[in-house]
Amino acid sequence: MSQVYNWHLGREMAYPYEASYPDRQFAFVFNINRCIGCQSCTMACKSTWTFSAGQEYMWWNNVETKPYGGYPRHWDVKILDMLSQANGGPGQWSRATDSRRAPWGEYHGKTIFEASPNASTENGSQTALGYLPADEEWSAPNIFEDNPLNRRVTKKGEYFKSGTDLPTHDAWFFYLARICNHCTYPACLAACPRKAIYKRPEDGIVLIDQKECRGYRKCMEACPYKKTHYRATTRTTEKCIGCYPRIEGKDADANGRPFTTRCMSACIGQIRLQSFVKLKPDGTWAEDRYNPIYYLVHVAKIALPLYPQFGTEPNGFYIPPRWAPRPYLRQMFGPGVDSAIEKYAALDRETLAVLQLFGKDKHICHRYEIREGPKVFEKEIRGRKVEIFNDTILGYDAEGREIIRTTVEEPLYIRSAKHANSI
Repeated sequence: MSQVYNWHLGREMAYPYEASYPDRQFAFVFNINRCIGCQSCTMACKSTWTFSAGQEYMWWNNVETKPYGGYPRHWDVKILDMLSQANGGPGQWSRATDSRRAPWGEYHGKTIFEASPNASTENGSQTALGYLPADEEWSAPNIFEDNPLNRRVTKKGEYFKSGTDLPTHDAWFFYLARICNHCTYPACLAACPRKAIYKRPEDGIVLIDQKECRGYRKCMEACPYKKTHYRATTRTTEKCIGCYPRIEGKDADANGRPFTTRCMSACIGQIRLQSFVKLKPDGTWAEDRYNPIYYLVHVAKIALPLYPQFGTEPNGFYIPPRWAPRPYLRQMFGPGVDSAIEKYAALDRETLAVLQLFGKDKHICHRYEIREGPKVFEKEIRGRKVEIFNDTILGYDAEGREIIRTTVEEPLYIRSAKHANSI
């Protein structure tokens, strides 16, 4: 095992390979507060990449309902339980700092790589702590959809009388949209005995070389997010490819300009924002103040990684839901949850403007600019003064061309009585 630096954990950790980083990394932010579970992203991905024989159960993008749902079934509950047993309980975090090398403090506990030497399966030792899901666990991608958890209903047929008061609801659920995180330290890559899995040096997207893959499914066993899929018709494994033809500008309608992935472009809830972040030689993010992903993670600090304690350093980040219980969210997104939710509940002027970039254009936004506008709202909400300014935010692509221009206050259109019932 080599020692690599994981800034999500705020410390060095063990990993099977020496550290190697691309100049820039594919990254994204999902705003859970906006997701309506419509599955537009899921079907966009399915119709583009996994519509053939042997791919029926593959959902490279899926949206699952938490706390009960998951695809494969209970994937996170199982790996969290395995990790907790290896650690003798949940791992602990030290106090957070303002450093980009340890923004959420230091994690004191074993990662899936550090716990693996003590783990074994029927096929031998593991490179990363994990398990291989049974076939029935892949059978229901939308199991427990919209099922809420309500702690106060104890009798069958009884309805909860409240549940809408913040900071947390009595009855709650939320949608968790997931794709491959294209991790900095992928467990699938670490576990592949054929070395068929690699990170693209130009953007860090994780791919599987189909000519080298033999379908041993070690990657499926090791990936804690369960985002690799075995295809029986070809006896190889497949996964999300970050829609790399689109981000290379090779889409038929792109005219050579990079597009966001299919799931990002199809999202009608506008919960998704994709870009690339620049990396320093030690794997931490280079300062890029007006890159929207960098801003949300390192400046506004409202976007958090999914299960950072796994140790893979995922490059997908989430703005956690305001209404769910904090202990549940902390074990899912780490110790930055409380601060992130408090900031999201009373957004500052710049963050509110940056959130308007989500879903506004299918071109990839590399940089933004804000032009100040007039104040349009002022009120005290739950003891806080809230001000909204109708600022204009502009987004630019990698070449500096304007691709987005929108305002904080969305325009209001009143349909004439002549077309009142028209859709």
